[in-house]
Amino acid sequence: MSEAKTVKILICAMGGEGGGVLMNWIVNAAWRKSYPVQATSVPGVAQRTGATTYYIELLPEAVPPGAVKPVFALIPTAGEVDVLVATEAAEAARAAGNGFISPNRTHLIASTSRVYLMPEKMAMTDGRVDDDELADVMAKSAHKSVLFDANEAAKEAGAIVNAIMLGAVAATGVIGIELDDFIDAITDEGKAVESNIAGLRSGFEIASGQKKTEDQPDNVVALSEAGTQSKFPDSVQPVLDHATKRLADYQNEAYVASYLNRLENFKDRDSDLLEVVAKQLALRMSYEDIIRVAQAKIRAERFERIRNETGANADDIVIVTEFFKPGVAEISDLLPSGLAKSLIAWGEKNNKMDNFGFGMEVKTSTITGFLKLWSLAKLKWWRPKSNRWQVEQANIEDWLELVESASVLNVNFAVEVAELARLIKGYGSTYRRGMRNYSRIVEEYVRPLVAAGAVSGEATEQVRRARDAATSDPDGADLNKILSDIQVPGTIAAE
Repeated sequence: MSEAKTVKILICAMGGEGGGVLMNWIVNAAWRKSYPVQATSVPGVAQRTGATTYYIELLPEAVPPGAVKPVFALIPTAGEVDVLVATEAAEAARAAGNGFISPNRTHLIASTSRVYLMPEKMAMTDGRVDDDELADVMAKSAHKSVLFDANEAAKEAGAIVNAIMLGAVAATGVIGIELDDFIDAITDEGKAVESNIAGLRSGFEIASGQKKTEDQPDNVVALSEAGTQSKFPDSVQPVLDHATKRLADYQNEAYVASYLNRLENFKDRDSDLLEVVAKQLALRMSYEDIIRVAQAKIRAERFERIRNETGANADDIVIVTEFFKPGVAEISDLLPSGLAKSLIAWGEKNNKMDNFGFGMEVKTSTITGFLKLWSLAKLKWWRPKSNRWQVEQANIEDWLELVESASVLNVNFAVEVAELARLIKGYGSTYRRGMRNYSRIVEEYVRPLVAAGAVSGEATEQVRRARDAATSDPDGADLNKILSDIQVPGTIAAE
């Protein structure tokens, strides 16, 4: 027997992506070639607190009768993985952090698509990990790397992401198993053969350089006033492209025109300030309410994603149940101002703002359940008549005026004032906590500074510190300490 080396493969996948099936395909293909092979798996604690990992060791050579069989390990060892497959970018970075990807050995196959981690979702502001940093970590960590959007490739091929990754594994050429061997393994299994082979071939073509993938640009909303968006500097156009698409989807083109008109006062100011205001204004103008939630729940791509995550076949029935608990705040958001104020007053008087709600279960996979949310999503026309709309538009105008006044005093200070809008997000209790902290910083520190007509050298940093405190502790304990330490104009510091 020649001196063939054991090949070690680690697969990091999430629930519904078929990681176990991918492992079985590799094992079955190895068996067809009479290669000694062993596979183990370790389930993750939850979908986004740790992927399920599958570990395979195989000897790419048949063992002659009577020869000593190799002994394989049950778990991977840092620095000794030959091929690492990750179906999501953060999982690849996590594997790199754990030492399983080495620059002198590991062939990395990773999808650049994201399913956000719990810390990213829970952050009071934009907690997402920078995609460019993830890509840089992956590219630098590995000996060779193939990075592409496997989810998009799977959609194009009409397959599940595991078949795409299998094709990429075959393209590495390091495990001694050819493309035809994997085709035979898929055929022998007899499940979704055509779509799995299509995915296999697509992944092989991408990883071997025969097929290029490219990001699909977002469609730019066509405005009634042609060229309005083009009046703004090139540096802010990517933000405007995304913002106009978002706001047209949220409300209509007239709302997009209102957004651009609001930005007019900042068009010729500092580019950093313009970009921050453009981003935060779009987010504030597309505030979350019940209508928005319903709109997101019934999107076709969401149902497609759920089917993919569950690993359902084309003829499988997938039941989707949505859980809602609308309370005083959510209901009052949609009422006319008079009724809304009465309901909120009742809720505050009787301590019902956070302790009252209607538990509801809606099966959106049924016709009646889908139509309930569809009807709710169609209430966009009602938004301008609702109490929440009136409140939000008034708050937005006040915020814009404050930022503009701050920019006259100090541009960097104005940028931080604009960034305070990041505290305002969500609805219900989350919205109220964020709005309370925002209002405290504005009323106790920012507005007195603007009224005084002067900004000290440390004011910019003080606003940033206050915002960070409110972000890390939404309940306000850290913010209390920061504000108590700040010298506010017009006051006398304690001796």
